Amino acid sequence: MALKSVFDSSVIRAEFDKAGINTRFIPLIWKYVIQNPDFNWEDIPSLPSSAYTLLGAKFKTLTSVVDSVLESNDGVTTKLLIKLQNGAFVECVIMRYDSSLGKLNGKPRPGGPRSTLCVSSQVGCKMGCTFCATGSMGFKNNLSSGEIVEQLVHASRLSTIRNIVFMGMGEPLNNYSALVEAIRTMTASPFQISPRKITVSTVGIIHAITKLHNDVPNLNLAVSLHAPVQDIRCKIMPAARAFPLEKLMNALQEYQKKSQQKIFIEYIMLDGVNDEEQQAHQLGKLLETFQVVVNLIPFNPIGSLSQFTTSTNQKVIKFQKILRGIYDIRTTVRKEMGQDISGACGQLVAVDLKKFYVDRRDD
Repeated sequence: MALKSVFDSSVIRAEFDKAGINTRFIPLIWKYVIQNPDFNWEDIPSLPSSAYTLLGAKFKTLTSVVDSVLESNDGVTTKLLIKLQNGAFVECVIMRYDSSLGKLNGKPRPGGPRSTLCVSSQVGCKMGCTFCATGSMGFKNNLSSGEIVEQLVHASRLSTIRNIVFMGMGEPLNNYSALVEAIRTMTASPFQISPRKITVSTVGIIHAITKLHNDVPNLNLAVSLHAPVQDIRCKIMPAARAFPLEKLMNALQEYQKKSQQKIFIEYIMLDGVNDEEQQAHQLGKLLETFQVVVNLIPFNPIGSLSQFTTSTNQKVIKFQKILRGIYDIRTTVRKEMGQDISGACGQLVAVDLKKFYVDRRDD
């Protein structure tokens, strides 16, 4: 039987309870693993002797390995190819920012350098969005909570991670139990990432949205809306047929009422599909009773996998002006990072990944 990840929280807690070992040692074990890439279980100081035996028999320090690392020419984006214990590959992306750049109300902005990690929750995805490379893979398998957390462990050895976005491979709310457990681990010691620094993105799994705030409060919710009417959503997002727009908006209304937090709306700009002025007005009317931030996302090319093209800058700016000026909706245009290493939104795909990474290293 394959050994479990020591970061699979529910498994290690259950095993410690069964063996009569105090679970307070678990965060200490995690901290040691994070800080010491190469070690033996016996190297961890001050554990009960039974803990060493249990760890050696049932757990691995990490069940995944970083197979390859790609650095973008933009100098701030790094993509990690991670090989899982079952031989499958997933990707996660580190994006570095300096939040002190520019001015706010005429004064220097607070903050400084920070890194956001985009993590995967599944190998592949069953949602089948036609503009997304990951969707072209189909669904392979869910990640365990430990495999999700291990992406943070690998990334934290390259950069100090302050923010987490579940916008990598997979639909997070289709792997709900592992998602919730991973977030609870990330927000606890030794990671201690604030829930308000974690964003979960979904195409709109209605029943899971209604549970999310109760299970892990204070998260940021991002909804991949991508169209203001149901028929366009269904054409570009086949899974939308199971989640009618009216029911989705009702669920979001209830979520916002409970959470009292802004909801982030993801909207990919597809030329001639969802980027006309009429659609900007439809989107404005759909969202005018919500507290939202709309994020307009330039479409990223994914080779022969899509029939779409990117909206022109003029269309994007016009779309933004309508939402801002007429409907008073805060609207941003996402700055795309890592396009040259296929690390931008919608580009993560595990089809022939090894060849892609080898080819890139040879460039």
